[in-house]
Amino acid sequence: MIFTILTLFPSLFESPLNESLIKKARDRGILDFNIVNVRDFALDQHKTCDDYPFGGGAGMVMKVEPILGAMRHVEQQMGGRPHFTLLTPHGRLFSQDVASGMARRNHVVLICGRYEGVDERISSYIDDEISIGDYVLSGGEAAALVVIDAVARLVPGVIGNEQSSMDESFRESLLEYPQYTRPQCINDLEVPSVLLSGNHEEIRRWRRKESIRRTILRRPDLMDRFTASQEDRRFIREIMEELGE
Repeated sequence: MIFTILTLFPSLFESPLNESLIKKARDRGILDFNIVNVRDFALDQHKTCDDYPFGGGAGMVMKVEPILGAMRHVEQQMGGRPHFTLLTPHGRLFSQDVASGMARRNHVVLICGRYEGVDERISSYIDDEISIGDYVLSGGEAAALVVIDAVARLVPGVIGNEQSSMDESFRESLLEYPQYTRPQCINDLEVPSVLLSGNHEEIRRWRRKESIRRTILRRPDLMDRFTASQEDRRFIREIMEELGE
C-alpha cells in the first residue's frame, strides 16, 4: 500500500515513519511512503502557499493552486489517480470502520491543512475529508500520522500476529478486554485466576464479558452500535445486576 503525504513540513514525518512496525513494513515492501512538499508547487518566487481570507478575519488560509499542483504531480508520477483525502476538522469522524475501508485501497494521498484551513474550493478536487476528533491541531500532519498508524496495521502482513488486530478495541464497537503479564502479583494486585487456569473456553468467556463490562462503564455510547449475541445479552444482564442496575 502507498501513502502519499502533501505537506508544508516534510521533516515532521522523518522519524515517525522510520520506527517500529511501520519501518519493518517499509523494509519488507508492504508499505511505501511518498512525502511531497506543497511549497515546491507554489506559483511565485517566494513560494507563497497561504494568503489573507476574503471577507476579513484572523489568520491565513492555504491557497488552492500549490495543492492542485502537488496533486497533479502525484497523478503523473504514479500513472493514475489515487484516493485524495483532506485532513480537516470539517471532515467525517475517523473510526476503525473508516480505517478498514482505507486499508483496502492501493494508494491514499493525505493532504495536510495548515493555518486557518484550506480554501474551500479544494473540495471540488478531492475524494474525502476526515477529522480525527473534536479538537484543534496546528496542522494536519499529526492527524496524518494517526491515520497512517491506524490504517497500516490493518494492511495484511504489517502485524506479525494477525489475531492481534482482530482482538483490538473498536473492531465490533467494543473496547478490548483487560490485559495482564508477569509478575502474577504486584503490590497485592493479583492477575485474575481464570487467566492462569489453562481453560481456554473459560478464558474466552471471561474476556468477552470483561470487554462488554469495560465498554458499558467507559464508553456506553458504543453499546448503541453493538450487535449482541445471545451469550452477549446474558453477559450484559449479569453485568447490570452486578452494577446494581
